[in-house]
Amino acid sequence: QVQLVESGGGLVQAGGSLRLSCAASGSIFRINAMAWYRQTPGKWRELVATVSSSGMTNCGDSVKGRFTISRDNAKNTVYLQMNSLKPEDTAVYYCNVFGRSDIWGKGTQVTVSS
Repeated sequence: QVQLVESGGGLVQAGGSLRLSCAASGSIFRINAMAWYRQTPGKWRELVATVSSSGMTNCGDSVKGRFTISRDNAKNTVYLQMNSLKPEDTAVYYCNVFGRSDIWGKGTQVTVSS
């Protein structure tokens, strides 16, 4: 059974940076694309970024140029480097095995103050 554990969230001022980590158990990690989503109360989860098993990345328009997704297959870990944070980036951030709606982490809260 695959488990995903996010960490690295917190409170930061606008313009600051945070680095989220997602540690995955299980062999599925190395053969699957991974993704970060975020969600605010009353809204659907928004796809933030994806990284393929070979390291190809894609970021949503709202974070392009500010956020970077990466992975370390040796450590079964995916990262989200978030720079130039804005108050509208405030959300719970979730790690996901991309394409698998049944595999999610519990999320980590990111709060950006103005």
